[in-house]
Amino acid sequence: MSNAKTFAGLILIILGVLVLIYGGFNYTKETHDAELGPIKFQVEEKDRIEIPVWLGVAGIAAGTAVLLLGNRRKNDAG
Repeated sequence: MSNAKTFAGLILIILGVLVLIYGGFNYTKETHDAELGPIKFQVEEKDRIEIPVWLGVAGIAAGTAVLLLGNRRKNDAG
């Protein structure tokens, strides 16, 4: 099996597991900025993006399929 297929399969599995563990990620965005003389005001909003569980399971399944089917095709050809 080529190194690219192995790498892609492992990345899909790792990302799928991370989705199942964390379920999403947080980020901060700056929404308002104001200066009143020497005083500076800054407002930041924290938000969270949720990633569905089924997407993590699909990533693990796809990565496993890439690893197994890539190996099977190489064995069938040889």
